[in-house]
Amino acid sequence: MQTRIAVIGQSGQINDQVWALAEEVGRLIGQKKGILLTGGKDGIMEAASRGANKAGGLVVGILPGDEPEIANPYVHVPITTGLCFDQRSTILIHSADVLIMLAGGNGTLGELSMAYQNGKDTVVLEGTGGWSDQVRIIAPDGFLDERKNAQIHYVQSARGAVELAFAITGKEEQKAI
Repeated sequence: MQTRIAVIGQSGQINDQVWALAEEVGRLIGQKKGILLTGGKDGIMEAASRGANKAGGLVVGILPGDEPEIANPYVHVPITTGLCFDQRSTILIHSADVLIMLAGGNGTLGELSMAYQNGKDTVVLEGTGGWSDQVRIIAPDGFLDERKNAQIHYVQSARGAVELAFAITGKEEQKAI
């Protein structure tokens, strides 16, 4: 089975540097034949989707509401959930094997917490702003509490994020479906 990597992060406008990093993350996931999962809309989600799409990867957008048209143009499979944004995130987290986090606001922080509660490791790409640059302060050892449900890993490059995500799943060699 192919590795399913959810990329989470800032929606809306993002700066060019963060866009380029998110696009590189998506491209590397696509090149390694992983399946990219995102919230399917703009910002980090669109940049990562563009990268994976251009690399020939499969892009799945887990969307709020019932309108597939709201997906960014790089999503191959728009999945409408009929749910609001935060509830849609539940499906995104449960569908992923591992997560990569870039930048991010309150919604991204909620997704990180949900991933942790559900035993999903998250790779945080530091230097992208938002919560990605703050998580180490509250979880310096990679854990949000004493239960150690999942680990938070810190990296400083797109390549490092994707390589670690595949290593975490133990599925480094992928075959396209």
